[in-house]
Amino acid sequence: MKEFNQICKEFEQLDVLSYGAILAEKSAKILPALKNITQDGATGAAIYATFILGAIAADGKLSEEEYLLVYPLLSAFFGESVNYEEVKYAVKLLKPESKELKNSVDAMVDILGKIDEELKNDIIIVCMMICAIDGKISQKEKRWIKQLIA
Repeated sequence: MKEFNQICKEFEQLDVLSYGAILAEKSAKILPALKNITQDGATGAAIYATFILGAIAADGKLSEEEYLLVYPLLSAFFGESVNYEEVKYAVKLLKPESKELKNSVDAMVDILGKIDEELKNDIIIVCMMICAIDGKISQKEKRWIKQLIA
């Protein structure tokens, strides 16, 4: 596997259409796999939503690009349309230093420890892509991603 910073640079340079295509492809694999692990489709979607929201909140702010990229997933997870301001407010509540986000990361790491390496890599790639959609994976986002990899 390539060095972490090189992979980050590659994601930072992707165009929006590529992000959408890769995200759709990975999500099509991740959701059914999580459903199979949990034997409960809603729980699988909830687990995936936790990773998505964690990636969005990793740097403590929500860019419009992040919102637009994950809007279809958020709508599917929550069963209704969620507007930018609502998601932005939810991200504010999940500040990187908050206890909620730390507990969420601990739960995510536990889940990643129970799944196969390919699925783990797919989830981490999705998280990296969400962090990189604004053209830069910040240091806070890199620290958050590294916690998932460990």
